[in-house]
Amino acid sequence: MSAVTQTQPVPPSGTVLLTAAVALAVVLLPGLWPVARHVVTVAHEGAHAVTAVLTGRRLTGIRLHSDTSGLTVSRGRPRGVGMVLTLFAGYVGPGLIGLGAAALLGAGYAVGLLWALLVLLALMLVQIRNLFGLWVVLVCGTAVFAVTWWAGPTTQSAVAYAVTWFLLLAAPRPVLELQVQRSRGQARTSDADQLARLTRVPGILWVMVFAAVTLGAAALGVTWLLPGVL
Repeated sequence: MSAVTQTQPVPPSGTVLLTAAVALAVVLLPGLWPVARHVVTVAHEGAHAVTAVLTGRRLTGIRLHSDTSGLTVSRGRPRGVGMVLTLFAGYVGPGLIGLGAAALLGAGYAVGLLWALLVLLALMLVQIRNLFGLWVVLVCGTAVFAVTWWAGPTTQSAVAYAVTWFLLLAAPRPVLELQVQRSRGQARTSDADQLARLTRVPGILWVMVFAAVTLGAAALGVTWLLPGVL
C-alpha cells in the first residue's frame, strides 16, 4: 500500500509507445470498440454523477445499458447552473479524467492512479441501479484491483499508461458519434439537445464545445505523457 503515495519511474519509451498504439487500435478497430466503449460510458456517467453532487444535486442512481448508453438521475432544480454543468460533464468527462490521469503519470504516480480509479469505481458501484451496469462496474473494478494487488510494478505502470491513453484517445469518438446520430434525428434527448433547450444555445455548438474539450485534453495529455520518452 505504501506504493500508492510513492512515485514510480517512467516505463521504457517502448512500453509507453506500445500502450499508446494498443489504445489507439482499440478505439479504431470495429471489433474492439463496441466492447471498449463501455469503459467510456462508465467515465461519462461517472462525470455526470460527480458533477451533480458537487453542484448540490442529489444523486439517485446510475444505469449502464448493453448498447453502451447510460443514464444518471439526480434531483434538484430542473434549470440553472447546476443542471447545465451536470449535463455538460458527460461527454467531456472521459477526456478530462484522462487528462488528470496523465498529470498523475507525469508526476510518477502510476500506482496511485490505479488506486484512485479503484476508489471511484467503488463509489460508483453504490449508485448503480441495474444488473448490466453492476456487471460492467464489477468487471472494471475487479480488473483494476487485480493489477494493483497482484501485478508487478512494470505491469502496473503499463496498465496505468494504457488506461490513460485509452481515455484520452477514445473521448472524441463518442462526440463524433453523437453528431452523426443528431444529423439523422436519432438523438433528440442527447446531452447537447437538453443543453440547447436549457440555454437556448444550439445543440451543434455544444457538440463543437465537447469536441474542442476532448481534443484539447488529448493534445495536452500527449505532451504530459511523452516528455522523456521521445
